[in-house]
Amino acid sequence: MNFVVCIKRVPDTEARIKIAADGKSIDPTGVQFIPSPYDEFAIEAALLQKEKAGAGEVIAVCLGPAEASGELRKCLAMGADRAIHLKDAHAHRDPASTAAILAKAIGDLSPRMVFFGKSSADHGNSQVGVQVAERLGLPSVSEIVTLEVEGDTAKAHREIEGGVEIVSTSIPAVFTAQKGLNKPRKASLKGIMAAKKKTIEELAYDEAPEGLEIVSLDPPPERQAGRIVGEGADAVPELVRLLREEAKVI
Repeated sequence: MNFVVCIKRVPDTEARIKIAADGKSIDPTGVQFIPSPYDEFAIEAALLQKEKAGAGEVIAVCLGPAEASGELRKCLAMGADRAIHLKDAHAHRDPASTAAILAKAIGDLSPRMVFFGKSSADHGNSQVGVQVAERLGLPSVSEIVTLEVEGDTAKAHREIEGGVEIVSTSIPAVFTAQKGLNKPRKASLKGIMAAKKKTIEELAYDEAPEGLEIVSLDPPPERQAGRIVGEGADAVPELVRLLREEAKVI
């Protein structure tokens, strides 16, 4: 019984990002990398399901550069039993090719449940998890905030605009985790030491064609300085005019 969780190596969300000289990628100098934050909820979900089942393995899978072994070690330190690294030289692989490669690797594991973060912190496409499910021929529920499993049936809550949607599905299935699903555990000292002794399996894979290309990256425009249009009630007419004619928000 395998519980698979897919993670992605991304820049720390608090890092100051600079565009590299090629204009198409980020400059990694001085940037710390981490598992994508939503992936931590996915890792915890897989660990909880294994603990509830009382059997099986949690397998962490990462398609990423050689340095991503560090992020896989963090999964092992949290409690994952095994880690699989699909070493990838592509700095910005598109969702379709990512899903094609991951689906082949995951399918060979015969998973009971597969977990992803709802989106990665760098690209934020929110596509890979559901595309993997489609390629595996499995049902999927995205952006879940609760998960209840009984036998071969799972019931999940997912937040939608104006409410909560309740979805029931058969298992095996693929789920993408939203913030609030659980509280990810911290790696213990024992877990960190044990992770150092665990082997990260490196697998070869067939290249998948890409349909997207990054042409250029540009930093967001600098925020304009604020303006003071007056004080008290006398400033209201001018403020309303600016909001209507310049900002065009009313």
